[in-house]
Amino acid sequence: MTQIRLRNSLTRKVEDFHPIDAKNVRMYLCGPTVYDRAHLGNARPVVVFDVLYRLLRHVYGPEHVTYVRNFTDVDDKINATALARKEAGAEGSLEELIRARTEETIGWYHADMDALGALRPDREPRATDYIGAMIAMIEKLIEDGHAYAAEGHVLFRVRSYKDYGALSGRTVDDMMAGARVEVAPFKEDPMDFVLWKPSDEGLPGWDSPWGRGRPGWHIECSAMSYELLGASFDIHGGGIDLQFPHHENEIAQSCCAHPEGSFANYWLHNEMLQVEGKKMSKSLGNFFTVRDLLDGHHGEKGIPGEVIRFVFLQTHYTKPMDWTAEKARAAAATLRKWRTAVDGVTPSPEAAPEVIAALADDLNTAGAIAALHQIDDPAVLKASAAMLGLLDDGMGDWVAAPEADLSGLADKLVALRANAMETKDFAPVDAMKQALVAAGVEVRMSKAGVELLPGSDFDPAKLEGL
Repeated sequence: MTQIRLRNSLTRKVEDFHPIDAKNVRMYLCGPTVYDRAHLGNARPVVVFDVLYRLLRHVYGPEHVTYVRNFTDVDDKINATALARKEAGAEGSLEELIRARTEETIGWYHADMDALGALRPDREPRATDYIGAMIAMIEKLIEDGHAYAAEGHVLFRVRSYKDYGALSGRTVDDMMAGARVEVAPFKEDPMDFVLWKPSDEGLPGWDSPWGRGRPGWHIECSAMSYELLGASFDIHGGGIDLQFPHHENEIAQSCCAHPEGSFANYWLHNEMLQVEGKKMSKSLGNFFTVRDLLDGHHGEKGIPGEVIRFVFLQTHYTKPMDWTAEKARAAAATLRKWRTAVDGVTPSPEAAPEVIAALADDLNTAGAIAALHQIDDPAVLKASAAMLGLLDDGMGDWVAAPEADLSGLADKLVALRANAMETKDFAPVDAMKQALVAAGVEVRMSKAGVELLPGSDFDPAKLEGL
């Protein structure tokens, strides 16, 4: 059996992965808060853990892997949208309008992640369906002295859990040093965090022993993972931005509520995403949703989901990923070439060992892609690419985009380059290259010659006049 190795954020080491039960391998991923469209950064953990899911299914068998990814559907932004609709005259209670809004956004999320080739998890719990489980967990924490009720709130006693801070590598005292936080008067300790909070009539709420209210964010994942995976499971994943405080708080409350378990044995965190070398933000004008890319935005042509996925997989999940238009063009050219090679081919029964070995080595997706480049057999290429969620028959429609015979243009560029070597005037070469790139063509020039590869944004109309 293939030995998988993973970087465990808890130990800060790459370790051999040994599941609790090889017949029941369990993984939990913190899913989205469904208040709007998923942005590009939201998609990175989906793609990363989709590859891990595929690898686990390959090694242990699809029937022996359970993947859970939740939907957080209790959120102030969701509430605000529903309240605005109610004030505008929409029929139904606030809770019903919230449900309608989250049904809408979950539908968007599924469509967008499906377009990226991500398999649906085995279970996708909604937080609002597990309120009873959250209340029960909170009651247990109070009973055992790890939480306390105060002014309609329930708070977790952070100092009651001696290992708090182990995941993020901080101590409670270090966290407090120099902190300038306005502390609610009902908190025993500034570090204590909310498990339950009161709701007024303008907010959604559920009856509880502490009055009508709603859960804090952290308790949601603890309750859902316990109900679906048990007190101990194998892998918990998410973006590095969730490591503290969300995941730290999950560990504390879960281990205190269920001391018989270990919660998650392996923690995996993906790094953040940048756009053209800069942090994605609305103020920089480089913030966009997955749907923006798929459909096209600011007058640009849409980028196929498979191309987006390929760009993501070129960077190791523990490294910051930089999304660039150039990477997308190059990815489209590579995928177009591979799809031409595997067209009409039945995949082989097994993927190439080199691809499996790369993925088993802490999800080395860049290494797996390098191995794909070395495969000559189209049947093996197709089977191997499937381990990365690439070259699926259902994702190849974009390759049927308008084609053109670029051999004449390649010959012309070769001639221009030869002339430029004589005259030392490379302006005509540069001008033609720029025109080709503007038409969505990747230009590869080497001593061996010139290769022109149409990308996903290829537009033959822009070649007129060349």
